Amino acid sequence: MLTRTKVLGAAALVAVGMLAAPGARAQTSEQVTVDGARKVLNDLRHDKEFGNAGKLLRQAKAVFIVPKLLKGGFIVGGEGGDGVMMVHRKDGWSAPGFYAIGAGSFGLQAGLEQSEMIMLILTQKGLDGVLHDDFKVGVQAGISVVTLGSGVEGAIGGASMPDVVVWSSSTGLYGGLTVDGSVIKSEPKLDAAYYGRQLTPHDVLFGPVDSPRATPLRRELGALG
Repeated sequence: MLTRTKVLGAAALVAVGMLAAPGARAQTSEQVTVDGARKVLNDLRHDKEFGNAGKLLRQAKAVFIVPKLLKGGFIVGGEGGDGVMMVHRKDGWSAPGFYAIGAGSFGLQAGLEQSEMIMLILTQKGLDGVLHDDFKVGVQAGISVVTLGSGVEGAIGGASMPDVVVWSSSTGLYGGLTVDGSVIKSEPKLDAAYYGRQLTPHDVLFGPVDSPRATPLRRELGALG
């Protein structure tokens, strides 16, 4: 026979379980960004406009993936979003480091409120530039940026390779994104929240940092490039 104490104890355990369950199921905003980056890769894989994505990824020094660029997402009256940067190392792709991109205007097509973007960084010069905090796309002298729809195939096949290639999509369609003048900034607070300790952006991209939660993204990126 159950005693009153046992009944109360069981009830308390159930209550604790009910309170803990939502938190256990909830995803952090950082994990939402990481999982969103996987969706961007899948969209890129199936976009006929960018059929040479695999080739470019194999050549890339790094990628910057932004699952959701929003109007008003970076500053009031501006546009932007959070994303992940990953470096192509000798042992494969690095763990994702968190970065944000923002600008007064990205030049989204009329009527579009959001887009997804992947930035393929193809040269060491481009990587050095992007990893410099407060990097402005298309403004730094000597770093060339090509947007899908402005001669990517010709540029890749030419004598010199562009430093950065930008692809974007809005609801499955080419979004015509223009990123000139936008700023890319590291987000060490998000890195610390995701990995559970204080890290520099360099630690994440070039050090022995990893998380099982990021393994599916690294695996998918490796399969593509």
